Amino acid sequence: MKTAPFVSQLCLTVLVCIAKLHAQTSTPLSETAIHSPPAPKWKKLVASESQPTGLKLSRKILAEYPEHTVELLIYTPEAPGLYPAILDIHGGGWSQRQIESDRVMMERIAQRGFITALVAYRISGEAPYPAALHDCKSAVRFLRANAKELHIIPEKIAVMGGSAGGHLAALTAMTSGKSEFEGSGPHQGTDSAVQACIVMAASQDLFEANQKLTNANAHAFFKASCSENPELFRQASPVTHIRAGVPPIIFIEGEKDTLKIGRQESMDKLRALGIETGLYTLKLAPHPFWMSDPWCAETVEIATRFFGKHLGGVQPLIPD
Repeated sequence: MKTAPFVSQLCLTVLVCIAKLHAQTSTPLSETAIHSPPAPKWKKLVASESQPTGLKLSRKILAEYPEHTVELLIYTPEAPGLYPAILDIHGGGWSQRQIESDRVMMERIAQRGFITALVAYRISGEAPYPAALHDCKSAVRFLRANAKELHIIPEKIAVMGGSAGGHLAALTAMTSGKSEFEGSGPHQGTDSAVQACIVMAASQDLFEANQKLTNANAHAFFKASCSENPELFRQASPVTHIRAGVPPIIFIEGEKDTLKIGRQESMDKLRALGIETGLYTLKLAPHPFWMSDPWCAETVEIATRFFGKHLGGVQPLIPD
């Protein structure tokens, strides 16, 4: 039976309309498959000007130099007890004092049952390397020497840092026991060894990172290029000092970051020695991830678990 011409035309018109409507309202399958979810917007966290909940905030002068007074910003839980301590070393290319940028992270870690301290070390415009490292070593010694007053468990001190601070944190940890790295700061004779370390977004081999072209921050920090003083760049590389007895160390990186030269080599050397290490890569995170949520919260969670494992928790105060 033949279909009437006007019925055929009607059917064709309906099909065309349906096709057009589908094209306007549907997303192609191929486009849906290749699109990733948008990265969270990076927004710098700002520490409260008021006293953080459950914490006491204090400032201590560590050392006074003509170019800069080195200070410690210390968060102490208000609940009585003795606590493990974590020293934070801020980033900023060794040339900018960015201690404020790390405060929210260290407040949150302190609220998990740790004493946290941030050191305002000498930056490159004030004194070249190894002044910054010496200040970090002095900070560890200060915390240990004043452990009773500060309610710190002296044998349970760790270090962490990001970017340039991650380099200094690793170097502080990896040179434990090497007297030539101590400097002349206060509390000489007090041990500057740390029991654990977290490195965030920091290269561990400065020679490899700078041998072709030394960046401006590194040149200002070392007052030389890698080609002019390659041995200095090797000496200042944490990977150079990995040996039996260095503390466990983990690395936290942003998925979109590139500052990781020497990290894999460091992990390989640590594992060969039977020293605990690990890598945490935060999805969609940029370089300064610890300064913004959700990555700051993720970092705090990782740090709390890692330091809790290696430092333990609060101990009751024992009366004199």
